[in-house]
Amino acid sequence: MGAGKTTIGKLLARSLGWEFADSDHEIVARTGVPIPVIFDIEGEPGFRRRERKVIDELSRRQRLVLATGGGAVLDEANRRALARRGVVVYLHASADQLLKRTARDRNRPLLQTADPQQKIKELLAQREPLYREVADIIMKTGEENVRAVVSKLMGRLRRLGIVNEREHSKSR
Repeated sequence: MGAGKTTIGKLLARSLGWEFADSDHEIVARTGVPIPVIFDIEGEPGFRRRERKVIDELSRRQRLVLATGGGAVLDEANRRALARRGVVVYLHASADQLLKRTARDRNRPLLQTADPQQKIKELLAQREPLYREVADIIMKTGEENVRAVVSKLMGRLRRLGIVNEREHSKSR
């Protein structure tokens, strides 16, 4: 959370000429309530069930850049679906960068604690091995502007054969 998935994902989708979807935004659109309300009513397990269903559906679509919530990787079914159906990019940021980016955001139920910095460190310790396990590409965020990150990511996608220069130039 706070690594830039939505911002980078939207710009990447535009660069590719593809659609963009954010699984958290899709859950909110389907339920009509913010994620913290889902957590309050159904708890994290209820939210994760909804997330699994949305990711399963969205990951079946072609020519789609999909941003998932930071905890989606905790579910083995999500990891399998994402790894089998697309190229997974892990946007890596330090705990300090994540804290700075999420400090004022009240839509992050897991960070509504007395010590959000400690919580971010705990979440990273739990999730980072899973991010690395499923990732085809690891990109650092936070040190460069978004356009530079997307440009580097496009280069990596070309090298993997996901997009070629001719296709990319047509989509602009």
